[in-house]
Amino acid sequence: MRDEFVRRRAWLDDAAFVDLVGAANLIPGPTSTELAMHIGHRRAGRAGLVVAGLAFLLPAVLIVAVLAWLYVEQGSRPEVGAILTGVAPVVVAIIAHAGWAIGRTVVRSRSSAVLLGGAVVAVLAGAPEIVVLLGVGVVTVLLRSGLTRRLGFGMVLGGSGGLGGLGGLGGLGAAAGPIAAPVVTAATPLVLLATFLKIGAVLFGSGYVLVALLRSELVDGLGWLTETQLLDAIAVGQATPGPLFSTATFVGYVIAGPVGALLATVGVFLPAFVAVAVSIPLLGRLRRSRQARAFLDGVNIAAVGLLGIVAAQLAIASLRDPFAVTTAFVAFGLLLRGVGTVWLVAAGAAIAVIRLVAAPG
Repeated sequence: MRDEFVRRRAWLDDAAFVDLVGAANLIPGPTSTELAMHIGHRRAGRAGLVVAGLAFLLPAVLIVAVLAWLYVEQGSRPEVGAILTGVAPVVVAIIAHAGWAIGRTVVRSRSSAVLLGGAVVAVLAGAPEIVVLLGVGVVTVLLRSGLTRRLGFGMVLGGSGGLGGLGGLGGLGAAAGPIAAPVVTAATPLVLLATFLKIGAVLFGSGYVLVALLRSELVDGLGWLTETQLLDAIAVGQATPGPLFSTATFVGYVIAGPVGALLATVGVFLPAFVAVAVSIPLLGRLRRSRQARAFLDGVNIAAVGLLGIVAAQLAIASLRDPFAVTTAFVAFGLLLRGVGTVWLVAAGAAIAVIRLVAAPG
C-alpha cells in the first residue's frame, strides 16, 4: 500500500501513511483492510471508506469461497487429503512463529512476562479466550497508569516473586470451571452470524488471534469444526491473497454452505467497518492516547499465550509421525530466516504430492 499510494500515486505522504497504520492498529479488526478503508476515506469520504474496504477484501473472499466449495466437494479424495496433511505441519509452524514474533516485540519486562504466564494459566484453566484478551489489556492499562500501586496490587505484577500475578487471571479459569467437552449446537443463521460478529468485534492485534478464537468458539465451544478442518481452513487463508480474516469465509462454507460463508464473512468484517467509521473523528486522540496503546500491548501479550497454546494443541492433533515433526521444525527455522509463508505452504503441498506418488501401490 505504501508503494501504491505514497510512492506511485502520491495520495498520501509518509507521515500521514504511518499515522493511518497506527490508527488501524488501535481498533479491532484486520489492520490491512482497515488501512485500505482509511485511505479510501481520505480520498472520497464515507463512500470511499466502504468501496476501498470491499475492493480490498472481496477478491480474497471470492477465491477462498471457491476453494471452500472444492474442499467440500472433493476433500474426501485421497490426493486432496494427502496435500492437506502435508500442509498441516507448516500451518503449526506459522502459528508458532506468529506468537514468537509478537512475543519478541511486546514481552520486554517482568510484568509483561507475568501477564503472559497469567494468560496461559487462565486459558488452560478454562477461562474464555475473549475474556483473557480483554482482561490482560485492561490490567496493562492499570499497570502503566500506576493505578495498580494505588490499589495495592503493585506487588502482584511487579514484585520480586512476580508469580502472584497468575492468581488474578487464573481466577478467571477457576470461575469458569473445568474445561468441558464441546456440545454441538445447531448452526442456525442467527447463531452463526452472532458468533462471527463476536469474534470480529474483539480481534485486536495480530490477525493470527483469529485462529485461537476460531478454535475456542467453533471446535471446543460449539463443536462445528474438527481440528483437521480448522488446520485446513488456516492453510487456505494463509496461501491465498488478502487478509487472513478470509479464513472465516472458508469456515462458514464448511459449516453451512454458501449462506454460512456469507454470514461468517459479514460477521467477521462488519465490526472493522464500524470501528473505522467511528474512530475517524477520534484519530488524533487515539494516536496520542497512552491508554489505547497500553491496552493494545496487553492484548498482544495475551495473544502470544493464546497462539502458543493453539500451536501446541494443533501440533498434538496433526504431528503424528517423525516426518511431520521434522517438517514443522524446518518450516519454523525457515520462517525465522524470512522465508514467506505462501512458499512454505506450497512446499508442504508439493512434498505431500511427491510422497503420495512415490508411495508403493
